[in-house]
Amino acid sequence: MRKTRQALTALAAATALLAAGCSSDDRPDERAPERTPAGGGESTDGAAADAPPLEPLPEAIPDDLRPYYDQELSWSPCGGSGFECATVTVPLDYDAAGAGQDIGLRVTRLETSERDGRIGTLLMNPGGPGASAVDFVQSWGDAAFPSETLDRYDLGAIDPRGTGGSEPVECLTGEAMDDYTLVDRTPDSEEEGDALVAAMEEFTAACAENSGDLLEHISTIETARDMDIVRAAFGDERLHYLGFSYGTKLGAVYAGLFPQRAGHLVLDAAVDPRLPTLDTDREQAGGFETAFRSFAEDCLTYDDCPLGDSGVDGASEAMLDFFAQVDAEPLPSGDPERPLTESLATTGVSSALYAVFLWGDLRNSLAQAIEDGDGSGLLALADSYNERGPDGSYDTSSYAFPAISCLDSPAGNETQDDVRASLASYEEASPTFGRDFAWATLVCGAWPVEPTGHPVSIAASGAADILVVGTLRDPATPYEWAEGLAEQLESATLLTYDGDGHGAYGGNSTCVDDAVNAYLVEGTVPAEGTTCS
Repeated sequence: MRKTRQALTALAAATALLAAGCSSDDRPDERAPERTPAGGGESTDGAAADAPPLEPLPEAIPDDLRPYYDQELSWSPCGGSGFECATVTVPLDYDAAGAGQDIGLRVTRLETSERDGRIGTLLMNPGGPGASAVDFVQSWGDAAFPSETLDRYDLGAIDPRGTGGSEPVECLTGEAMDDYTLVDRTPDSEEEGDALVAAMEEFTAACAENSGDLLEHISTIETARDMDIVRAAFGDERLHYLGFSYGTKLGAVYAGLFPQRAGHLVLDAAVDPRLPTLDTDREQAGGFETAFRSFAEDCLTYDDCPLGDSGVDGASEAMLDFFAQVDAEPLPSGDPERPLTESLATTGVSSALYAVFLWGDLRNSLAQAIEDGDGSGLLALADSYNERGPDGSYDTSSYAFPAISCLDSPAGNETQDDVRASLASYEEASPTFGRDFAWATLVCGAWPVEPTGHPVSIAASGAADILVVGTLRDPATPYEWAEGLAEQLESATLLTYDGDGHGAYGGNSTCVDDAVNAYLVEGTVPAEGTTCS
């Protein structure tokens, strides 16, 4: 599975946010959109129907958790622009609250100056899992909203356990991580398959050695319970929330556990928590295929498009030919220790599909690689996705992502034979990226901690109105997932964005932005079936 994080694009786009907001014809259209399912292959309706319900927790706060809910925070300036930070104490293991180990979670807030009309704190999460929500809101949050919304909310964020400033998961050193990213992720022989499995086992063993017991307690359910403690520590009766990507799963789980305390929840670029791992990964591969074809169609409108002139199908063939070429002979990249391999090239291409404003960079980087034999542009895109710094260090989100994902749901494939048996369905869903996605599922098969979670259906009975937002050609979270999440949440309304890129709110469409802000301020949801462009 690919990272499903809005932070990947939102931080880079922050400076262009307001200018982009009025760039398109985005009048509401209440007609149901015509579309082709992104996932391809087999239907997942049966698997979704089999997911057991997520049961709410008791409304009364247990005595052993009362000290955590009653804690007072010590705030200090951080991050600039008026933000403050504090540490919230939560139990590592909720089954041993008060008697076991505690951990500290980094939180931040930006208080509104209009205290009389304050609704509460709007917590934000960019997704991942693994991205720092604190860094996200401090870099992007106050630029994302009009004054009418900022006047009504404090902005806030919590780095989920295992991420950012909250006991982050640690695995490989920078040099070892470089080696891991170079490994061939689409093996063509038994020997290459064994090398991939060995690399994954080395990676997961390092996570176990460097992160210890933390790996057993960074599930989405535990983070959702942390959010309720943070809500209380912020002094709010209800939790108000804007979550992107994986952050939609976190918000939905919160609503399922604490429906009576769910306030205004916006879930943009939605994840369907009912789906088993194999279905999730295969459908996400289909989402990236849809996004690539949309990119290719745009690329072909330029005379210098490096993917030929034989239409979108021809562009897809050209992309596969290029991947095969760098698999056989990696390209120089300017770093003699890190040539552009097929794995890094695939990462670079897929990363640029997250946002339309990256398509120009992708077109230029592909031209540089295909025509000039220079892989530096695609390597830079891959490094951005992997969050590799100029000094060779990696952000811990690259470690938290598999740690949380593998704890939340049983592995889809556990052996090379399992992968080979599933390859046909993955390649049907995505001829361009399917093999890469299929082999990537093995990392959870090698994970050193048994999963504690499983797919669930979330009704959140009794919760206030919830707004789910889905983008028709979203690469990382296919539109069908937004439909699925809205279908299972009893109080949800689905808002559709007929567009490209990962996530809709924040400058892609004034229609979407207006609908989200009206919901946050007034609590009114758009009419059923509303589509923005």
